[in-house]
Amino acid sequence: MDTRHGFNEEIREISDALIRMGAAATNAVGRALKALIEGDKEIARQIVEDDNIIDKMERDIEHKCLRLLLRQQPVVASDLRKVGTAIKMITDIERIGDAASDISEINLHLERPIFLEIADDLVAMANAAQSMVSSAIEAYVKGDLELANKTRTQDDIVDDYFVKIRRILGEKMRFDAGNMDAAIDYLMIIKYFERIGDHAENICEWVEFDKTGIHKKERIL
Repeated sequence: MDTRHGFNEEIREISDALIRMGAAATNAVGRALKALIEGDKEIARQIVEDDNIIDKMERDIEHKCLRLLLRQQPVVASDLRKVGTAIKMITDIERIGDAASDISEINLHLERPIFLEIADDLVAMANAAQSMVSSAIEAYVKGDLELANKTRTQDDIVDDYFVKIRRILGEKMRFDAGNMDAAIDYLMIIKYFERIGDHAENICEWVEFDKTGIHKKERIL
């Protein structure tokens, strides 16, 4: 097997593993929302336990990337970008899994269902964040810069929901002292969903870097 073919094969294996990790994180976000809506503590508990699986995926992919760099020693800029992109993306994907786990951890201790005043917006926000993750991974798979840019702009939608829900929860904490603790819990939950959107946006930026050598308007390779 020549060096070029060997490199391409290992990059394909890394890409496939990254896609599986992305799917696992996307699924965790959806399940975290489902458990939250339904008050399902068992699903929440399982998500927390399953976070170890996503963590292991991150370690395995990182190991593959470092082994590839040592064995193949790529010198072409585009080759280095592919490996660098994978290493950076798995960090964001792992943090998406962490956020889903953190949401579920809070769910385990919630003593009341979602406040009616924020229920629809919270679901819409969570769905938007999950959609961003799914689209970001799809953009990576297809090398689709247009999809990556479109997905990145959707973070404004997630942020708008965050601001709206935070304002409602702030009013509740001010005027409904009996639900203060629950309001704080939901404030933390929407913060985690907001972070999921941020990490999806980061993934899109790494897709752009992989294809163009430009990240955040600064030329790197």
